[in-house]
Amino acid sequence: MFGRKRHILRSTYDEFLLDAIDDAKMIWDHARQTEEAVYDADDELTAETKLARAKYEFLYREAKLRKVHGRMQSSVFGK
Repeated sequence: MFGRKRHILRSTYDEFLLDAIDDAKMIWDHARQTEEAVYDADDELTAETKLARAKYEFLYREAKLRKVHGRMQSSVFGK
């Protein structure tokens, strides 16, 4: 009775977490490409890139702690 609803909620929020990870990865990639494309990158642009990376890493670690399996990339930090 209680376990089934908990499992359904957990799987639903795991999907939200995976979607958030995908979005954060795309934002981080875009910020990194923008920073590389700009000739004279200022501190604000560098800070935005670092913030995007920190958000992605936070979500990634949360997924690892929750042992969420799915469409995650395992070798993202090798770049």
